[in-house]
Amino acid sequence: MDCRDDRQDGVFPYVVHHGAVQGVTGSAHEWVVSESASVLIDCGLFQGRDTGPAGASASDLSIDFDISRIQAVVLTHVHIDHVGRLPWLFAAGYEGPVFCSEPSARLLPIVLEDAFKLGISRQPDQVEAFLTLLGQRLVPVPYEQWTALPLVGASAFIQLLPAGHILGSSSVSCRNSKGHVTVFSGDLGARLAPILRPAQSPYRADCLVIESTYGDRMHEGRATRSARLEHALVRAMEDNGTLLIPAFSIGRSQELLYELEGLIHRHRSSPVNDGLDWEALPIVLDSPLASRFTRVYRELDDFWDAEARERLDQGRKPLGFEQLLTVDDHDAHMRMVRYLAESARPAVVIAASGMCAGGRIMNYLKAMLGDARHNLLFVGYQALGTPGRTIQQEGQGGEVVLDGERYSISLPVTSISGYSAHGDQQDLLDFVARMQEKPDEVRVVHGDPEAKEELKAALEVCYDRWALPVRVLCPGG
Repeated sequence: MDCRDDRQDGVFPYVVHHGAVQGVTGSAHEWVVSESASVLIDCGLFQGRDTGPAGASASDLSIDFDISRIQAVVLTHVHIDHVGRLPWLFAAGYEGPVFCSEPSARLLPIVLEDAFKLGISRQPDQVEAFLTLLGQRLVPVPYEQWTALPLVGASAFIQLLPAGHILGSSSVSCRNSKGHVTVFSGDLGARLAPILRPAQSPYRADCLVIESTYGDRMHEGRATRSARLEHALVRAMEDNGTLLIPAFSIGRSQELLYELEGLIHRHRSSPVNDGLDWEALPIVLDSPLASRFTRVYRELDDFWDAEARERLDQGRKPLGFEQLLTVDDHDAHMRMVRYLAESARPAVVIAASGMCAGGRIMNYLKAMLGDARHNLLFVGYQALGTPGRTIQQEGQGGEVVLDGERYSISLPVTSISGYSAHGDQQDLLDFVARMQEKPDEVRVVHGDPEAKEELKAALEVCYDRWALPVRVLCPGG
């Protein structure tokens, strides 16, 4: 939704939303500083049924908004629904810089190389040309430091703070010459998320644009979700089958590896079932992209939280333990699918995509959905219109269509919300509560209608308790 009608003529800054207002994907928000200068916060891919206000969708990713005044892009983090349309933005004529955190600058080329190959071209020279161009545009920014933006006709600064969502994730504070601060939360992480430093709230905001993916619910605590992961794993092993975990290549996969290493370390002297010791349980990471991200995560351990660094100091390898098997080429992947589907060899498989909308998890699902020996575990949000949402809703005994063919769901299906990289309602409210000077305008985006409305109501209750005025909006709702 274009929110021009929410401002007074001639009053700057203001925000125009180009995505993530009719669903949870396609994040793109324009902070307009003057008639001739603006900053684009994220430029993400649409997934499932989500669409942009001007018609962009998963099947039409062309830039559907005017970019003539955009002089800088700032990225909150490198998930594809926040950065995936950057190649299309460049193709539309954007020639300015791309600002992001230092870890994001390391991870972004990997994400966009994959997106470029899938959506534009696999020609090596074109891929290399795009990556070279991206490298020339990238500007890594340290956390907590105010950084001037090179705008013509306006003065503006940004500050990035850790968001606790994935490595490198940030909230973005945008300040104009008059001291007005608009904060874009990006995606905020769950409290006590593995590996990551917790989300840090900015000191103040006049206007806040906040995500609401889980604005209508609470997650399980870390101890509970870890126990449920262990239960799902043990059940799968007792069934002599495979525990399938669809997971995004970046963020979720690394957190799962970290948690699985913790379970194996804790139970290393005991059996998982009559014929299998925990230390002999194979953990299969079947995603070349996730393997690349995991290597970079290991190299960026300076940005890990204290608990994760303590494991390193103990000589443990949270993201590179002995039981971890990586599968790279396609032939090896298909052999692994056939072997695990046909044998009675227990294993855990982590594979993308997280919403079962493509990727290697599809071959595992096609081979195993109809066999009750196996188990399927969802650990993240499943967007409307994705196969993951259908499987989650239908459950054992239901059906799902994959690549035009109908499959029966005979295996048990479990969901653990606590492993979502997104914070729950309390995490979102805490992000606001920790601000010393709270915004008097809050824009709730990046959520299904019910989640946005419930977070809006919860925010209004908090502001009543704080005896502060607020205007809470749900753009596009």
